[in-house]
Amino acid sequence: MWWKVGLVLVMCSGLTSSEAREEHRDSPPRNTMLRAPVETLDFGFVPSVVYETHAYYEPGPIGIVFHMVHAFLYVVQPNPFPKDLIVKMVQQNMGGIKGDDYKKVCVCFAIYYELGFIVLSVLGVIFVLFMPVVGLFFCVCRCCENCGGEMHQRQKKNGDCLRGFYMATLMATSVFLTVGVMIAYAANQNITNQIKSTRRLVSTNIRDLKSFANHTPVQIDYLSAQYTTAKNKVLSDLDNIGNLLGGQIHNQLEREVVPALDNALRMTAAMRETKESLESVTISLEILQEGTGRLQISLQSERASLSSTLNDPACSNGDVTHTCNTIRGTLSQLALIANFHGLPDVEAPLASLDAVLKTDLSNIIQKGYSSFNDTPRLVREQTKEILSEVKGLLDKSGGEIVAFTKMFPVEPALENFTKFLTESQKNIEAYYPQIDQLDFYRWIGCVVICCMVVLVLTFNFLGLLCGSCGYDKNATPTTRGCLSNTGGNLLMASVGFSFIFSWVLMGVVVTSFIFGGNVEKLVCEPLANRQILKIIDTPYMVHPTKKNFLPGMLFQDPNIDLTIGSMYRDCYENNGLYSALQLETKFNFNKFLNATVYNLELTKIFNSVNVDLQGMLLLEQEGKDNLIDFANTGIGEIDYQAYLTEVNKEVTVVDLLSYANGLEAQADQLPRGALENALKGHASSIRQIHKEQVVPMEQAMGTLSQSIKLLQKTSRELPIKVTNVLNAIEAAEYLIANNASHVVKQEADQFIKKLVGYFSQYTDWVKHSLEMEVAQCKPISNIIDSLEIVGCSFVVDSVNTFWFGLGGCCLLLIPSIILSVKLGKFYRRMDTEDVYDE
Repeated sequence: MWWKVGLVLVMCSGLTSSEAREEHRDSPPRNTMLRAPVETLDFGFVPSVVYETHAYYEPGPIGIVFHMVHAFLYVVQPNPFPKDLIVKMVQQNMGGIKGDDYKKVCVCFAIYYELGFIVLSVLGVIFVLFMPVVGLFFCVCRCCENCGGEMHQRQKKNGDCLRGFYMATLMATSVFLTVGVMIAYAANQNITNQIKSTRRLVSTNIRDLKSFANHTPVQIDYLSAQYTTAKNKVLSDLDNIGNLLGGQIHNQLEREVVPALDNALRMTAAMRETKESLESVTISLEILQEGTGRLQISLQSERASLSSTLNDPACSNGDVTHTCNTIRGTLSQLALIANFHGLPDVEAPLASLDAVLKTDLSNIIQKGYSSFNDTPRLVREQTKEILSEVKGLLDKSGGEIVAFTKMFPVEPALENFTKFLTESQKNIEAYYPQIDQLDFYRWIGCVVICCMVVLVLTFNFLGLLCGSCGYDKNATPTTRGCLSNTGGNLLMASVGFSFIFSWVLMGVVVTSFIFGGNVEKLVCEPLANRQILKIIDTPYMVHPTKKNFLPGMLFQDPNIDLTIGSMYRDCYENNGLYSALQLETKFNFNKFLNATVYNLELTKIFNSVNVDLQGMLLLEQEGKDNLIDFANTGIGEIDYQAYLTEVNKEVTVVDLLSYANGLEAQADQLPRGALENALKGHASSIRQIHKEQVVPMEQAMGTLSQSIKLLQKTSRELPIKVTNVLNAIEAAEYLIANNASHVVKQEADQFIKKLVGYFSQYTDWVKHSLEMEVAQCKPISNIIDSLEIVGCSFVVDSVNTFWFGLGGCCLLLIPSIILSVKLGKFYRRMDTEDVYDE
């Protein structure tokens, strides 16, 4: 009764009603939406409860005897539990069939399952009936000096061997009798000892039921409260929708937009480089033109001076004349080759480029960057109204969930249930004194029964002791001592009490065997392997029109696929009652959550998320015109070939350093004198001209060559580059203006799926918690296990062990009687004896 009340309370505290299901029937199923990867939310841990009951029993040393009894019962009845026969008997009985079919089933059951019990019971009844009769005839027979009653013992040569054999066998029999009675006493005492454990199990089971009832509302409140975690995460993402949704839109578009702007930005660098190159050409050209004039004057002056020196009279002297003529022939080499005065200037392209650079293209492009990077702000501005609407709906859903969990009067019901448990515990504890008293009477009765065997054993051991100690092998049967005679009388007393008590003991054994053995085989054993639960769970077993018993009793719907066995397994694993009773079939709390958390209004709001980026401008028309003007500055009209032709020439006809070195070598061939010194002076002058005038011109020519080549390359690539940049900008602007809606829709869908994913996590967590952590029904399986422990392990096993030990004693009393009669003949004093003539 307790567990049933507990189930009803839990159902009332956490489950939905049919009206709520009808209200949200039209809500879109959340599970049909594709789930996007979302951040894992931490809902914490459901408040847990630790149950005290440990429904496990270890019998200790007496467990060995329990196993022996189970083995004996298996020998008596080795067939498996007749589940099908019992089901057939019950169903036919419910159907009112009392004819031959029902009798046949009963006969089959008796033959199949009860044959061993019937045979042993019949043998026990025969023992009970015949043992007093045999004892009566034995007594009458001995009174007639038969059956060993004649006080005369015939002498035999093997008499000592027979006496020793009888004594040893009787001793062994008595020892086994002692073991049997100790087993019976231990089983009797075990029941008394386990009464305290029974009280402990009752107490802990009731406390567990109270904990079960008290913690369940707290756990359900925790589930509803954790809706705030998902709600706050959704609101947080909506607050940050600019960075989350706008950032994703920005990331999708930047693959087209940013490269276009980067290329445009690089054009500003190309403008500056082009201007620097034009300025370098202008400067280099001025340097070369000025240097060419100075160098020409210097070379003309040096030629005239050297020619005047060669006209010296010393040159007409023999060998010197040849050297002077050779030098005179090279004077024409001291002249210029390059002519930079004929090259066109680049002032017109440079002036056009200066006009282009007056427009700050870099700043215009930065505005495009800023406009594009402003996407998160645009998203935030265009979706700011959604946040307040969603927040209102989420608050409303949270209120509905909390209100739903408070819909039923849980607190009064729990208070009544707790009072019921407390009163039940008091009522049970009120019976403890009576139970103790009844157990005491039972214990006394069993002790008395054991004492019957102990009395027989006492006479056996005393008879053996007195007979063995008082026996004198030299004494004749008529001259045996008092102690020996007393031993024989004690053994005969043992025989008498054996006849008196044996049938009573066997009657107790048969009665307890029939009860305990059948309960063990028909109840305890199938309860241990859950066959009984399978019988109860058999369709249409309890009622011919009700398929399943448990859902028919709890929900008045026997067609639900719920069995006691499945409920027991779930509760044994400490799963939630919601899962154990399959309450989702009648009270689908998850469906209510799905319909409440993600409803049609929220769907409409989420689907209304839209971002318009058509007003975004990447490059103003002024910037585009500036790029076009840059391409039309005229750098492509420069005569680059003329420049390259001149810069590729040497400055002078001959290398002045080589010429000076040759002149100095020729001077060294002349005799020492004024002519030699004059020529060497001219060589030094030529070197000075090369150093001061030719070298700077060569450097200027190198700079001019580099600038001209760069300008030539730029002029060749510039139209294509400008066209590509403008095309890329236009393509990116077209994408934003016409195709961005697809990107926005795609990213908005992903963002919505992410928000819905938080609710999915919450509902999945609630479902898992309801199935595994809320209202963990271990107390229910503990009650079943506790009943099995108390009924089978504490009581039935002990009862079976009691009759097992006592039955062994009853069987051993037969050889004890025979051996005591035989052995008593050797100890008692005879009236007559055999006489031998020597």
